Amino acid sequence: MDAASKTAPQDVIGADASLLIVEDDAPFLKRLARAMETRGFKVETAETVTEGIAKAKARPPKYAVVDLRLADGSGLDVIEAIRAKRDDSNMIVLTGYGNIATAVTAVKLGAVDYLAKPADADEVYAALTRRAGEKVELPENPMSADRVRWEHIQRVYEICERNVSETARRLNMHRRTLQRILAKRAPK
Repeated sequence: MDAASKTAPQDVIGADASLLIVEDDAPFLKRLARAMETRGFKVETAETVTEGIAKAKARPPKYAVVDLRLADGSGLDVIEAIRAKRDDSNMIVLTGYGNIATAVTAVKLGAVDYLAKPADADEVYAALTRRAGEKVELPENPMSADRVRWEHIQRVYEICERNVSETARRLNMHRRTLQRILAKRAPK
């Protein structure tokens, strides 16, 4: 056994183990909450932006896992609410619609990491407990050409403040073609 595996969860997490998970996929939320509790966190959950913001204002957590796209809005609003109340919080954004532009926005708002679904509990735990300056391992496989194209489209879409018509004009693309691309998940 190495020294890292002998470290107790509380030594890694710290005295304040409060964790807020905001996720609208109920089965995934329950599994992740249970997994994080077994790793030593004191977990609170929310399924909407409104509920997440209310819990963040009432008891700002030390740690947070926030889904980007929720039924009633953007998880970035929850990130902002937490950061407004607590500047030492470690937050990660979790989403099935991963792209560079929203990752940059999330980090600017105070998130420390950005994970694409499906992320397992070990990945979430590693991201939450990563120390400042600790390097993340580079992926073995670089992005495919399709993924690079999709990332570019997403970046322009964010620059255009999510205006489909303006994005299509800037990309010299038909608006309906762009809408079909935006409706799909990111390619591998």
